[in-house]
Amino acid sequence: MENCCNKEKVRPETEKKRLLTRLNRIIGQMNGVKRMIEEDRYCDDVLTQLAAVDKATRSLAALVFEDHMHTCLVEHVQKGDLGVVDEIVELFKKFQ
Repeated sequence: MENCCNKEKVRPETEKKRLLTRLNRIIGQMNGVKRMIEEDRYCDDVLTQLAAVDKATRSLAALVFEDHMHTCLVEHVQKGDLGVVDEIVELFKKFQ
């Protein structure tokens, strides 16, 4: 059950597992980039991997953001707390 009013969110285990799987993949990609730099790999190869990490990170953020919109935002609006709209606007700004 969500508890967004207290800035807490209890995610269902299936959702948590899905997010953690993606996060672990990103961590693996970053470890690969670290190795590439340690091994003095060609800049183009490193940048290609960094672009993949960036895309994966943005994809993960989009999933979390979408869930936030469908759960926390809706919960606040249903309770009449329209101040959450300012929070969403600030989140949009962070991802531009």
